[in-house]
Amino acid sequence: MNERLFRTQFNQMDTTEKQALMESLAARYDMTFLGLHTFDRWGQNCTTGIFEKDGREFVFVPGDTVTLGWEQFAVGLNQESREELDYLYQEWEMEPQNPEEMIRESMAPVRQAAIGPMLVGRELEEINWEPVKMDDPRLTAHPDWLKEFRDFAWSDSSSLTLHQSARIERTEKGFQICIYNRTDYDALLAMLENRGFSLPTADEWAYLCGGGCRTLFPWGDGLDYSMRLHWFEDMDEDENRPYDMEEPNFFGLSIAYDPYMREVVQADRLTTCGGDGGCNICGGLGPFLGFLPCSPHCKPEVQEDNELNGDYDFYRPIIRLENYD
Repeated sequence: MNERLFRTQFNQMDTTEKQALMESLAARYDMTFLGLHTFDRWGQNCTTGIFEKDGREFVFVPGDTVTLGWEQFAVGLNQESREELDYLYQEWEMEPQNPEEMIRESMAPVRQAAIGPMLVGRELEEINWEPVKMDDPRLTAHPDWLKEFRDFAWSDSSSLTLHQSARIERTEKGFQICIYNRTDYDALLAMLENRGFSLPTADEWAYLCGGGCRTLFPWGDGLDYSMRLHWFEDMDEDENRPYDMEEPNFFGLSIAYDPYMREVVQADRLTTCGGDGGCNICGGLGPFLGFLPCSPHCKPEVQEDNELNGDYDFYRPIIRLENYD
């Protein structure tokens, strides 16, 4: 494989060389090359190419051999996170535990992984929700749904979801309506394969999320409480501003920013990373433990069955560059 597609060699290339390489990738995979961009965050950076295909943005992520998994603090838990855990121990009327030992139970084992280069979807995509028109017969067959939609239209709400049935959202141009289609993991994999895509494996996901960092999170061992976090920050004053963790990381990816969003990965059965469906947050465990499933080192979660849940499961299409030379 072309060595220039791996991080050490790729980072040493000048702009002209990178431009030519990205243009060749765009031609090979029938994409539109949008240009080079430098992403710099949490002590890691990458000047790489952004592409567009079928309305999606992709970014080139160079390959590397990295250490994944977690067993101990690289720097140490910060004071704010320690205080939060101490408070929880008091609330639970528990004897204080060694935070390192407690966290280790949720983390995947330390391992070496060879990660190949890939083109990666920059944003998570919804599963099971299909945009439709108001006169779609699958909607009109349910007058009770239509009544709820009419009531919503006269309300001040921004969206209404009928659990795993239908959804309506207020937009600048009117309303966006979707219906829910049940599907399973195998069907998702088949759909992606037919379109020339696949999903990242758990190891690839950990690399995309952490870049090989040895700290618990990409920015350090404790939670950064200065960040605006989903579910713990009132965004009413600036609703359109992304949450800090939702901003592009050092690879240009919006990844692992909301514990309610489980990212589906490639495996023998339905497996997710990057979130726990909000279990820790709903359990009142606070921001640190609430966001622990977003750690790149957290154990992948094998789900009980292969049916996808459109409320919590999301996917990220990738193209592996295994045969590119």
